[in-house]
Amino acid sequence: MGSLTFLLADNQDITRAGLRHYVEQAYPEGVAIEVKGEDDLLRQLSRAQDAIVIFDYTTLDIKSVSALVNIRARYPLSQWIAFSNELTQEAIRQLAAEDGFGILLKDNSADEIRAGIRCATRGERYFCHQISNMLLEKKSEAASRGNLTPTELEILKLIAHGKSVKEIAAERISSVHTIITHKKNIFRKIEVNNVYEATKYALHAGLVDLMEYYI
Repeated sequence: MGSLTFLLADNQDITRAGLRHYVEQAYPEGVAIEVKGEDDLLRQLSRAQDAIVIFDYTTLDIKSVSALVNIRARYPLSQWIAFSNELTQEAIRQLAAEDGFGILLKDNSADEIRAGIRCATRGERYFCHQISNMLLEKKSEAASRGNLTPTELEILKLIAHGKSVKEIAAERISSVHTIITHKKNIFRKIEVNNVYEATKYALHAGLVDLMEYYI
């Protein structure tokens, strides 16, 4: 692994010092640079386009999450970690929908903060357990509030249990063509491409009990 550049954007001295400690302890060959504002961030990214940006959204003089996403699009090799307790649910939803952004909270454990930083150095996204749980709850709420019809929910459960299209059609006394149409609509609505992803969605959304699934 080559030299890593970490851009630390936070208005709290203690937070920057803590982040610097984690970075320098885990990556002594890395470079930690404190960033002040959008202009400074852009200047540093132009020098180290694969930098890891650890930022408090409330610190940067950037107007919106969309503006952050646009900056990251200009530097697609960069990895970003939102490190804040002040993110709105809408901001979390927007960041979670974009590549290259992970989310940590300032009251996370040291182990979880280190895990988030390690993932970023590997080009991977990381969401702390509180944020992950919140996103899963929102996904489950979306499914139960009508994104999927009751029929689609039942068919998704059967898919998650490993039933084939023919088996589902027989169980529901329906045609194979009808079940295929439902399956396509389900995959489109929950934005998955295959049975594995649909099963994972169903498990995370609480539509299928884990113990029931493994029996």
